[in-house]
Amino acid sequence: MATYRNRFGPHNPGETYVTHAFPEQLADLGEVEMNYATVGDSSQPALLLIPGQTESWWGYEQALHLLGGHFNAYAVDLRGQGRSTRTPGRYTLDNMGNDLVRFIDVVIGRPTVVSGLSSGGVLSAWLSAYAKPGQLIGAHYEDPPLFSSQVGPAIGQGINQSIGPMFLLWSTYLGDQWSIGDWEGFLAAAPDALPASMARSFPSRDEPSQNLKEYDPEWARAFWYGTVAASCDHARMLRAVKVPVLLTHHFRRVDQATGALLGALSDAQAKRVLDLLDEAGVAAEYRSFETMGHSMHGQDPQLFTDTLVEWSTSLAS
Repeated sequence: MATYRNRFGPHNPGETYVTHAFPEQLADLGEVEMNYATVGDSSQPALLLIPGQTESWWGYEQALHLLGGHFNAYAVDLRGQGRSTRTPGRYTLDNMGNDLVRFIDVVIGRPTVVSGLSSGGVLSAWLSAYAKPGQLIGAHYEDPPLFSSQVGPAIGQGINQSIGPMFLLWSTYLGDQWSIGDWEGFLAAAPDALPASMARSFPSRDEPSQNLKEYDPEWARAFWYGTVAASCDHARMLRAVKVPVLLTHHFRRVDQATGALLGALSDAQAKRVLDLLDEAGVAAEYRSFETMGHSMHGQDPQLFTDTLVEWSTSLAS
């Protein structure tokens, strides 16, 4: 039986990482070293790309080939993902958001458009509310689990009625920093532990996927138990947004038998996001892509680039 206990992470790069089309760099931000790749040059608008949970910077790899013609783009690994530092006990939205504030200061050094997917979309919202004055021009929330990634959301389904059961499995069978690494136990437990709608699409494989190898499963525990957002209520955060926002909303469906949410956020939750942005007094554009998978930048890099370029050009005008 293959064991993956303590196999993956920056301490064991040979087992963990593969090469990519763009060179990678590390930025010293104090508590963490943040890994990133960049394209374009300083004559173009600055763009910060924030990956989703279990996604390293190279989730944007195909999009970067296109984005480089329009932006000076920076795709990062968040703490606990990719080649960036693991920080046991320190995975919170506030800590990760402040990493990005320092990254904008130390590496980008000028006003920036930000785009984040999934949990990275929640961090895009965090930056749109709490970044330092003048750091952000606008924020794209790409299919973010606003409210749905909370334990007790202000509206709609919470983490236990969305992706949470998968997070609990990762936490239980992989363990913080891969301290358990029981991949076979994870595969065996999944069919019974996951809701039927999630189990039907469960990808069974002989070994962990590359993106999971680069992921600290303590992230999953922080979301399942709610510690990640304990000091960052989503509704309060959205009321504090200070820059224009683009919200792209992808596939979603509510299981009528269980009330579980398939997708990142429901229509009711998206409407509440827009209502709160209206209360904040900022311009918010909503675009629905009901047939699009969770990651537009991964599934259709051209559409992602076109959407981002069109919206960001409207900001400049």
